[in-house]
Amino acid sequence: MFDDNPPSNAPEWSVSDLAGALKRTLEDAFGHVRLRGEISGYRGQHSSGHAYFSLKDQNARIDAVIWKGTFSRLRFKPEEGMEVIATGRITTFPGKSTYQIVIESLEPAGAGALMALLEERRRKLLAEGLFEASRKRRLPYLPSVVGVVTSPTGAVIRDILHRLEDRFPRHVLVWPVRVQGDTCAAEVSAAIRGFNALQPGGPIPRPDVLIVARGGGSIEDLWGFNEEVVVRAAAESAIPLVAAVGHETDWTLIDHAADMRAPTPTGAAEMVVPVRVELMTAINDLARRHVESMLRVVDRRRSDLRSAARALPTPDALLAQKRQKLDLAAAKLGPALSRNARVHEAQLRALSDQLARFSPTARLAAMRARLDAVAQRPHHAVTRSLLLRRENLRQIERRLVVSRDNLLRAERTRLAQANDVTHRLAERLAPAFHRQIVRKADRLEAVSKLFDSLNYKSVLARGFALVRDASGQPLHSASDVTEGRALVLEFADGKADATGGKGGVRAKAAKPKTPTGEGQGALF
Repeated sequence: MFDDNPPSNAPEWSVSDLAGALKRTLEDAFGHVRLRGEISGYRGQHSSGHAYFSLKDQNARIDAVIWKGTFSRLRFKPEEGMEVIATGRITTFPGKSTYQIVIESLEPAGAGALMALLEERRRKLLAEGLFEASRKRRLPYLPSVVGVVTSPTGAVIRDILHRLEDRFPRHVLVWPVRVQGDTCAAEVSAAIRGFNALQPGGPIPRPDVLIVARGGGSIEDLWGFNEEVVVRAAAESAIPLVAAVGHETDWTLIDHAADMRAPTPTGAAEMVVPVRVELMTAINDLARRHVESMLRVVDRRRSDLRSAARALPTPDALLAQKRQKLDLAAAKLGPALSRNARVHEAQLRALSDQLARFSPTARLAAMRARLDAVAQRPHHAVTRSLLLRRENLRQIERRLVVSRDNLLRAERTRLAQANDVTHRLAERLAPAFHRQIVRKADRLEAVSKLFDSLNYKSVLARGFALVRDASGQPLHSASDVTEGRALVLEFADGKADATGGKGGVRAKAAKPKTPTGEGQGALF
């Protein structure tokens, strides 16, 4: 008989060895690469902070991963469907037998991709209402403090300060930031929110208006002002904000969210403050016009007063008619008083006649006659009423006595029945209480025996030992005993110190037995 499968001299590989060899080969052959492709399957960062997706073109796709630390440093964050150029290293993932690229930097594939990304982000923020004109506020006419968010070393801050000094010197607070690069967006948004967090009347004055400024540059240089975090910070700002990013032809998303857009940083300085000389000239002109108008009003009022004074009548003319009416009233007063006295005299006489007919003496005589007619009738009526009341009270007394006797008999019967029930319950309670005590004692004895059987000291009494480390923690495995490690051996009659070694455990002097019941460890 011949073997159909003769033995082969090819070496045998384990799956892990083969996966490791392929990983080393792939990483040595390619190292760092730059891939151009479209992002597919991106669902945001994983709960671990890493990002997993794929890069694809019309014919192939490759898995991609961005570690958490790298993701936070990316200037452009990945978005689904965006065409990018990814720089990283090719490696394998043995768990799935796949290869992937670990991305270290990411950038859009050309200016066209940047503009497409910018337009998509603009439409998203516009739909949220961040660019609505109703949200924009008017700038204060003459701010006391101007806050500037820009680079402290560029020409922009010097232009702004020079223009403010020429037009109307104001107190300026500068929040230094990087105006391009990976940290630009985070620093600008933090500066806007930091100015808004200042409290009015605090040690650092709160600005009345903010200027976010930067000089001109390419779309990549200005990209930090297109980030969502900057746009949202500008839209949320409670302080009116002027965006002055780039030249007049440069537009960024912060220009749409700001309350006012300036074509240049110098133009922003001109927007936030008026020209002091022009303001003083206008104030002086208004003051002169005000004085002139007041003088004209005074002259006109003086002329009106003179005209009104000429039209007024004299005091004699005003009092003549009233004086004549007073003389006529005085002439009519005497006859009127006489007539009034005669009328009241006639009324008094009529009342006197009426009083004589209804005098109190006549009325008292009539009342006395009626009282004599009544005589003794009220006395007899009261006497009869008292006799009837007394008879009613006697009947009520007899009924109350009968009711009281019945109630007392019923209460005595109820008390006798309750006494019998109490005696019967007392006779039953004593045996039941005794049986309950017996059951509890039996249960306590059973629990005590169970505790003795489960207590680790019972095991020590049978010749075993409990091993602890120097801190008193029990050891459960021989692998926990290392060379030179201090140990404590607990026996039934005491403890002994020991040291771990290659050949086993070397015991030292024994300790006296101490009652320890905390924890259980390995028993030997």
